[in-house]
Amino acid sequence: MNSVRAMMPLSSLWCYDDSWLRTFNSYLLKFLGYIFWFSAAVVALVGVPMILIYRNYRSLFQESFLYLSGWLAVATAITLLPIGLLAISVSAKSSRYKQGALMYLLLVLLCLAMSSAVLAQFSLQTTSKLKTTMGYLVSQYNGTPSKDPGSGAVDKVQRRLRCCGVGNYTDWLKTTASSWHLPAERHHVPESCCKERHSDCTGDLNHLDQIFQEGCLKKLEDWFDFLMLYVFWCSVVLSVLGLVTTVINGLLKKYESFHSLQFLDSYTFI
Repeated sequence: MNSVRAMMPLSSLWCYDDSWLRTFNSYLLKFLGYIFWFSAAVVALVGVPMILIYRNYRSLFQESFLYLSGWLAVATAITLLPIGLLAISVSAKSSRYKQGALMYLLLVLLCLAMSSAVLAQFSLQTTSKLKTTMGYLVSQYNGTPSKDPGSGAVDKVQRRLRCCGVGNYTDWLKTTASSWHLPAERHHVPESCCKERHSDCTGDLNHLDQIFQEGCLKKLEDWFDFLMLYVFWCSVVLSVLGLVTTVINGLLKKYESFHSLQFLDSYTFI
């Protein structure tokens, strides 16, 4: 009985010394909860546009994983919302069930983040295929975007990126489907190459000042690389945050377990 009494001060002292650490972890977990909410918005801002880009330029990205990467980003953003809520809730009041749910969602987050990182890194290796695809679409351009999705994709890219051709505007002189710039029997470029301020532009190469002369490939590759690198680094950061949150949640769970055994501090067995 005396040994039990001797253990009581040591146990109480240990709890007192570690109370500041538990408080610090609680505040840190709450802060991470707000970070997860902010991250959800950041990830969604790139995920949704990636899905829309694929739908608008599907002919250009047939062999890429842009569509899948976009949906993974959206799924990650959705997962981050309850993770942030649980992190804030657990920091305020520990609950075994909430901590278990948080651990499960953090595992899901790690799986999504790592999958997105690997997929983005792999997609970066397929950028070279854009040149082949873009070159083929330009060579087969027929001037009827409403009937040919490939021609429509080329026009959209040239208008959005303010460019013309693959390497430059002279690529349109090599097109095999040459009927689109006849019967004038004179080479033109599509009107999507025209600068916005020239409303009377018809793509006539005698008026080079009215058209964009820079090619689309470099801009398209830079655009694609930016999206993939954005997804990759977001995934890496979220993976690190997920691991840190897992450790903190585990520490709080340990403190909760120890707190439930504080019956040793009572005089029930004395």
